Amino acid sequence: MGPAVRWEAQDGGVSVHPDQPEGADRSELAGAPVGRRVLLGVLALGGLTLAFGRTLSDAEQAALAVVGPRDPTGLTQLIPAGAGFRFYSVTASIPRRAPADVRIAVAGLVRRPRTWSMAELAALPQARLVRDFQCVTGWRVPAVTWSGVALPDLLAAAEPHPEATAVRFSSYDGSYSESLTLEQARRRDVLVATGLQGKPVSAAHGGPVRLAVLPMYGYKSLKWLDRIELTRDVEPGYWEHRGYDVDGWVGRSNGRSDEPT
Repeated sequence: MGPAVRWEAQDGGVSVHPDQPEGADRSELAGAPVGRRVLLGVLALGGLTLAFGRTLSDAEQAALAVVGPRDPTGLTQLIPAGAGFRFYSVTASIPRRAPADVRIAVAGLVRRPRTWSMAELAALPQARLVRDFQCVTGWRVPAVTWSGVALPDLLAAAEPHPEATAVRFSSYDGSYSESLTLEQARRRDVLVATGLQGKPVSAAHGGPVRLAVLPMYGYKSLKWLDRIELTRDVEPGYWEHRGYDVDGWVGRSNGRSDEPT
């Protein structure tokens, strides 16, 4: 997920200094002043959740995203996104796609490439799993209910070529990507998720369709899924290029392991 952030008062605004993992590109993350009206507006929106305990609407989260993406402030990371989740993005706003326009492509080193609409995904056998959602930065949401299609079922329908050993995932926002080994992607607790907590996955949470890699940290669960591509080798994704582990098993930093033995 996103970097930790510390901030301090300055004349005319707030200077924010994101703390990035080793290997991150710090050149675009230097502290930048933020006007007091922007800061107060963000904190006011956050207060809706903090004061009243309700989930922010998509519109409210979109308002947060105006300052949060490529976020020179990092302030969206201080605001809960409802139900214990926090909102992270590196894009200029929350990307949106109507469910009717969804087409999930499965391509690359496969014998039967194809695309899947939401209706076609819904017609496949559905999986429902309840797991804690763990961010690598330390926060956890317990007992999150996910639903959708087990990724192994889509991969099997595509018939991977023998030389395929990895799977690359791309987001329709044009920024995010992720990868798993083919062995990891064939686990039954890796979902092409269309449901979250009993509702369709919202745009703010990466919908209409997102990846849910439940035994790994949240940054591996790519939002706004658009394309699944079988490849010869694992290709590091957005966060791996910024210092995170390619294999993001939960437990490597908190004394708990879901890694298969």
